[in-house]
Amino acid sequence: MPNASQVRSYERSLERSRQSLTRADRPRTFTMSGREWDLLDEVFAPVYSPSTGIALDFLGLSEPGDAVRPAGSFLEIGCGTGLIAVTAALAGCERVVACDISPRAVENAAINAERHGVTRRLRSLHSDLFSGIDSGERFDTIFWSSNYVLGPDDYEYKSVHERAYVDAGYQTHRRYLDQAPHWTTPNGRALLHFSSRGDLPALYRIADECGRVLRTVASCRVREGEYDDDMVEHMLLLIEPVGVSSSTPLAA
Repeated sequence: MPNASQVRSYERSLERSRQSLTRADRPRTFTMSGREWDLLDEVFAPVYSPSTGIALDFLGLSEPGDAVRPAGSFLEIGCGTGLIAVTAALAGCERVVACDISPRAVENAAINAERHGVTRRLRSLHSDLFSGIDSGERFDTIFWSSNYVLGPDDYEYKSVHERAYVDAGYQTHRRYLDQAPHWTTPNGRALLHFSSRGDLPALYRIADECGRVLRTVASCRVREGEYDDDMVEHMLLLIEPVGVSSSTPLAA
């Protein structure tokens, strides 16, 4: 059985990144949530990780009626193929923005938006977190299924694809925790999908330093591939400013 340090090993996560790009069975299209999706080279492949399916469940996009199901405007950070953002548009979100630091992922999200007929409600955008978003935009729901494995502070990425697997020094998490609440509507919510494969105590320390409170609104435990002897916990965290009690219900 792998120990906690092995499960959280950034080297193993980087190896998973490399393998997912080169394995012989990497598809050009795949099926998830009852729909067909395009998968471009260099883009995170949802078929090799349970995280995308779990995110759909957390957001109530697999089955209707979940308390955290997005409505109104929806911003996805790190959209990858665009599967979650497109599904949110199909579920009725009126304005959807799908952002990614990878230009190839931005292209992939646009292709899948066209495939499923939601181009009028969804735009894909090249952005490092919120850097590419117009300063006046605000969203009812902001969501990031993060690269929760902690890498060394000085790690230099070999490719943009590695950023989907590892966050060096949790620098991106720090920026997200600090910035995300500023981009919500008055009754909006900023959400983070995290995992026990990440360093949860470090995340809470960073949240405290940023003046943020994290509240777990959903969680589940799954077996993950090479870690199938150990259960991995996934959690959906609500990010709130310190001193601001959440009076807004999570239901849309």
